[in-house]
Amino acid sequence: MELIERGGDRVVAVEAPELVAFDCERYAACILDLIRARDPEILIAAATTTGRTLMPYLAIKANTGLTADCTGLDIDPQTGLLLQTRPAIGGNVMATIRTPAHRPQMATVRPRSTAPAPRTAGRHGEIERLVPRADLLGSRVRRLGFIPREESHDIAEADRVVCVGRGIRKSEGVAVARRLAERLGAVIGGTRDTVDRGWLSYPHQIGLSGKTVSPSLYVGLGVSGAIQHIAGMQTAGTIVAVNTDPDAWIFRFADFGIVGDLFEAVPAIIEALPAVTEKREV
Repeated sequence: MELIERGGDRVVAVEAPELVAFDCERYAACILDLIRARDPEILIAAATTTGRTLMPYLAIKANTGLTADCTGLDIDPQTGLLLQTRPAIGGNVMATIRTPAHRPQMATVRPRSTAPAPRTAGRHGEIERLVPRADLLGSRVRRLGFIPREESHDIAEADRVVCVGRGIRKSEGVAVARRLAERLGAVIGGTRDTVDRGWLSYPHQIGLSGKTVSPSLYVGLGVSGAIQHIAGMQTAGTIVAVNTDPDAWIFRFADFGIVGDLFEAVPAIIEALPAVTEKREV
C-alpha cells in the first residue's frame, strides 16, 4: 500500500517461493516477461547491490541500454524522453543521457539522491498479483546459504550528520567534529579526501564513491563542495557549512553558512547548543 500512497496507480507483484531470495536469472526472466507483455516506456531500479546486479543483465536480455547510478531523473517536456543525469569523467561533470531509439528506457538511481514522494494516506490504486510460469523460475545458480552483513556505522540511515572535509587540515580536526556530533546527536561522515588521508575509515565516506545520505541536518566542516561529494548529500533537509573560503562551492547549497575558522566556530556552536538526551552512535 505504501507504493500507492506515494503515487503509484498500479502495483504488480510477481510472487513465487523461488523468488523469496534474490536470484538474478529468475528475477530477470520474470521482469523480461512483463516487459514483453506490457511494453513499458521506462524501467527504473535503485542502484543497490541488487539493482546493480539485475539491471545490466536485464538490459542485455531486453536489447536496450542502461544509464547506471543516476543522481537525477526528469522528463523532457518536448520529446517525452527520460532525462537521465549521472556523473561522468571521473565525477567532474554531470551528464544528461537520453535513450531515443530503444525501449524500455532503463536507469538505476542512487538511493537517497532524491527526496521520496510524499505519502498520501487513503490514496487508492490497484494491486495486481501474478504467479510466474514455471519456465521462468529456472536458474543455474544454487543458493548455499546467507550471511548478513554486520555494519555498525550505517551513515546512510542517520538523521543528523557532521561531515569533515580536507579543510580541517589535520586529523585532530576530527576530534573537534566529534564533539559537535555528540552535542547534536549526529554521526560523523567525511569526504573522500579525509578517508584517503586515513583520518576516517571508508564506511564514513559520503559522495559518489561512498554513501548517499539524506539527513534532516547536515553540517559540513571544512568541506569545499566538490561535485562528487555534493551528489551524495544534496537532498539533506538543512545544510550548514563552515569554511574559511567565502567562495567555497558548498555555500551554494547551504541554508546557513559561516565563513571562518572551524576551530573557532565549532566550540562556539557547541557552547550555544543544548545537549541532546538521545544517545546516537557516532
